Amino acid sequence: MDELNRMSVDEFHRTDKFPLVIVLDNIRSMMNIGSVFRTADAFRVESIFLCGITATPPNREIHKTALGATESVDWKYFEKTTDAIMQLKKDDFFVVAMEQTDSSISLSNFKPSNDKKYAIVFGNEVKGVEDEVLKMCDACIEIPQFGTKHSLNIAVTAGMVVWDFYSKLLK
Repeated sequence: MDELNRMSVDEFHRTDKFPLVIVLDNIRSMMNIGSVFRTADAFRVESIFLCGITATPPNREIHKTALGATESVDWKYFEKTTDAIMQLKKDDFFVVAMEQTDSSISLSNFKPSNDKKYAIVFGNEVKGVEDEVLKMCDACIEIPQFGTKHSLNIAVTAGMVVWDFYSKLLK
């Protein structure tokens, strides 16, 4: 780790964060949850909001893929995803759902602005983002796909989207 010049968990907590909150809306797979923690750590994401049936640390299954990221990344649990969204709106976040809808914008066409704070909602592996939550969001984004499947794994999607926001906002 010394050769990689990585910061310690204490240094991570003290450093500035990327102004982004990840919201996990009823994610069933603990491996997916752990992977999202790893992504959040890699990009110094501000926080993860774990909602509904989404498991919370400490959890052995989450740890298998998080590999310690649950210790560095701040997180909060909300019984209802709608409560998490209300809190984000109160704190002036622009809330985006990763969901295929009639009005969704392609990720490549979405242009985040440096004068806004963003929250990205990732939905359940089977059901997607809850309809009630979608109604509260400011926008919906989708990743164009060209194969036979209509969705990507949530951990893959989170990695792609966080990187996209990071690269667009830090230009």
